Amino acid sequence: MRSSGSFGRILSAEGSPGDGKEHIYGCQSQWGGGGGGGGVGGGGGGLGRQQSPSTCQWLSSANNMCSSCGSYVGCSTSGCKTCAANNPNGGSHGAGSSGGGGGGGGGLHARSGSRGSLRSSRVGLGSGGGYGGGVGGGGVGGGVGGGGGGGGGQGASARALGVVIPHDLLPTDSVSLRQSIQHHYNYTLAKWGRDPDGHDVYVSTALSVRDRLTERWQSTQDYFQRKDVRHVCYLSLEYLIGRSLQNSVYNMKLQDSYSGALQQIGYRLEDAFEHEHDPALGNGGLGRLASCFLDSMATLNLPASGYGIRYRYGMFEQRIINGKQVELPDCWLTVGNPWEVERLDVQYPVRYYGHVKDYSDGNKLRFKWEGGDIVKAVAYDTPIPGFGTYNTINLRLWSALPSNGLDLMRFNAGQHVQAVDSKARAEAISSVLYPNDNSEAGKVLRLKQQFFFVSATLQDLVAKYKVTGKPLSLFHDKVAIQLNDTHPTIAIPELMRLLLDDENMEWVDAWHITTRTFSYTNHTILPESLERWPVPMIEALLPRHMEIIYEINHRHLQEVASRWPDDMERLSKMSIIEESWPKMVRMAMLATIGSHTVNGVSQIHSQLVRTRLFRDMVDMCPGKFQNKTNGVSPRRWILVANPSLSAVYTKWLGSEEWVHDLARLQEMKAHAENPELQADWRAAKQANKRRLVAYIEKLCGITLNEEALFDVQVKRIHEYKRQLLNILSVIHRYHFIKKLSPAQRADVVPRAVIFAGKAAAGYFLAKCVIQLINQVADHVNNDPDVGDLLKVVFLPNFNVTMAEVIIPASDISQHISTAGMEASGTANMKFVMNGGLLLCTMDGANIEIAEEIGYENMFIFGALADETDGLRHAMKYREAGSDERLHHVIRHIQTGGFGSYHEFRHIVESLLHGNDFYLVSHDWPSYLMAQDAVDRVFCDAFEWTRRSIVSAPLPL
Repeated sequence: MRSSGSFGRILSAEGSPGDGKEHIYGCQSQWGGGGGGGGVGGGGGGLGRQQSPSTCQWLSSANNMCSSCGSYVGCSTSGCKTCAANNPNGGSHGAGSSGGGGGGGGGLHARSGSRGSLRSSRVGLGSGGGYGGGVGGGGVGGGVGGGGGGGGGQGASARALGVVIPHDLLPTDSVSLRQSIQHHYNYTLAKWGRDPDGHDVYVSTALSVRDRLTERWQSTQDYFQRKDVRHVCYLSLEYLIGRSLQNSVYNMKLQDSYSGALQQIGYRLEDAFEHEHDPALGNGGLGRLASCFLDSMATLNLPASGYGIRYRYGMFEQRIINGKQVELPDCWLTVGNPWEVERLDVQYPVRYYGHVKDYSDGNKLRFKWEGGDIVKAVAYDTPIPGFGTYNTINLRLWSALPSNGLDLMRFNAGQHVQAVDSKARAEAISSVLYPNDNSEAGKVLRLKQQFFFVSATLQDLVAKYKVTGKPLSLFHDKVAIQLNDTHPTIAIPELMRLLLDDENMEWVDAWHITTRTFSYTNHTILPESLERWPVPMIEALLPRHMEIIYEINHRHLQEVASRWPDDMERLSKMSIIEESWPKMVRMAMLATIGSHTVNGVSQIHSQLVRTRLFRDMVDMCPGKFQNKTNGVSPRRWILVANPSLSAVYTKWLGSEEWVHDLARLQEMKAHAENPELQADWRAAKQANKRRLVAYIEKLCGITLNEEALFDVQVKRIHEYKRQLLNILSVIHRYHFIKKLSPAQRADVVPRAVIFAGKAAAGYFLAKCVIQLINQVADHVNNDPDVGDLLKVVFLPNFNVTMAEVIIPASDISQHISTAGMEASGTANMKFVMNGGLLLCTMDGANIEIAEEIGYENMFIFGALADETDGLRHAMKYREAGSDERLHHVIRHIQTGGFGSYHEFRHIVESLLHGNDFYLVSHDWPSYLMAQDAVDRVFCDAFEWTRRSIVSAPLPL
């Protein structure tokens, strides 16, 4: 029970919450805590406050602060042993001092303070009520149906605005957390008297954590609003969040407290972690990058929010049946999501189809979009905590609902299915991430999704801004919107529509605001990923937006023509509209024109953006283009994912300061050859490999040799990422081992090759690669001649939680995209930070990693980006089978060595007859040389460990 009359919030004198200075901007009465509740499930007593500053000799009468420990009596920080020992009236901070009631344990366990269980006993449920302490202390709250203990006496009078006093946060000691967990089990889940299962424990714990996050979350939002800061709004179609319980507990530094709380009721915190389902809100690196950004912005105390879609079924749950990928709905919400807060009071209409009406407003022509279909966007909020700070930012996801869920006339006429047609159409918008767009309906649904979440987001941002009372002409001074790839680009004409049609602004003013509000991150130069939408589709679905896009393009081309008269080729290349059949809207060009800043995500990618993708735009506005190399969150990917290695870092660096300051990891390099550190390092790696071995055996039934070299490639399945090159080399290694005598095989380095990743549902060739991997695995793993010398595993349904097990255990990881095609990649960073070495091409962020850690510490192969165009031309006249080793592998596939050739014919044909666009056959010889080098170095444990240590400290 919290103190009465509390309106306090955390404030910082320096401008951000969470700096340890607590201020009040409300009014707080100092009252004693309530006594323990009696009856069935009676709660513990509330936190007390000191009756007066003079009660304890250790308190400063000026500000009620302990002069010994610097903490405030009654706060939720750890207790002051000095005060507890020397103040007979007080006790430790946060433990119920003289003005407050002691803990009452009735109901959830037999005695206050004793080891109980989550489930209440059926007899004597109210026993063990606590006594209220101090002036006006309450009575015992025992017995079934007994009354609760009385509240503590009144303490100091209400504090004036601005006086430094503690914020009355919920307590975080293990006893209070145990009571909080038990409360949620009994009351929120309403499972009184039942035996809890693991999921019940997880949900009750998550709700307890969320309670404490909510305080920080609300304080953060209140603080940002009061300070009138400029707010960063990150728009992303996907977020690959991963599990929240472990991440939140670690970020709040409450892992020991929650571990102790659950131990008191017979459970382990680690078991609670395992019952959380990964939210199905993303797929690959794009979504994980978005989540890492939110984590970092929260940790850096930045005023920021994320916006996206609350997908009911995710992209899909990947199953492997008969070696093939099968897509099933990912029903992650079936058991609920304790982290989200449904905001039924935050709803916005989103319109589709209809028509545009023009009208006269005095002497000005105005436009209004009318008719069509309207769906409702309902907000769901999730708190995102920063590490070691009270700052907690918001992820707002939108769910689609019909504006009218039931056609009652049809229903009463017996047309029951037709009566809910509108409900099905609306809910489809937020059902699945990246619906298959091989059909026209699939393309329309994708465009609907993109407009749905940006329209709701912009309406939300404008509504919030209007609350400030400032003119909309200053909107861009307070709102900064970052477009994560081209998916949210339709936000640019939507903001123009809101400003032009709803706010009656002039074009010049609206365009000024829009172009100063948006920034655009380009993530690819692949043509198929640079979205292009048919003009007829946009004209039908979003008629007003097509008009606005035409006007944006018209004014833009006028400016181009004024600078380069009569250059029709340049006009064509710089136009938003592609003059094809049908005409297409180039969303990347629209995003570039409508944003004040465009960034690539690695040095090489940003260079390719400037020289290949937007060369003409660079001529026009060179200052617009920047590089921002991607990064990852070290909290998630070292501290949470790899506690074994984290302990090594902390031991050798003397503190956990490295978690906040990764530059501290550079100090590890000086000890890279220290035998003691090398032993610690290898022990941490081996512990992680044992964990992965157990995980794979449980999931796939395949037993790996933990002493083998763990060779990992886990990422989205795509031709340019070249999982095909990897599995072809596995076939070659298999052939090599089969030719050896038993004596010769004794010298072979055992290797476990681990794949994971999803192929898009409509990506036929990528799904064929998955099938080939599984057929090879089945063949190799069951060959007694090979045994533990070679194992192949494909782990289904790759997600963040799986990555947290795989990445710390890797010895070598493969990042082998065709040079110039991977914008950045972030998995390479995660593997290196966790002590894994890289086998890679000079592509994306691999180049910058090599420059940082040394090319000699990586295994590099393949063509360079500036060579690929010439090589592709040459490959048209040279067959892939010119290398005898590759020819032998292809022949094995063609002759049915891994099942019917018909299943893999398209894979083989992609390598032959001049079709090898991704240069698999060209890079094949140097790839095998790099793999041989991996084997040689792995045999030298000292050198392998040295390379691992000097590579890990990346300055992200």
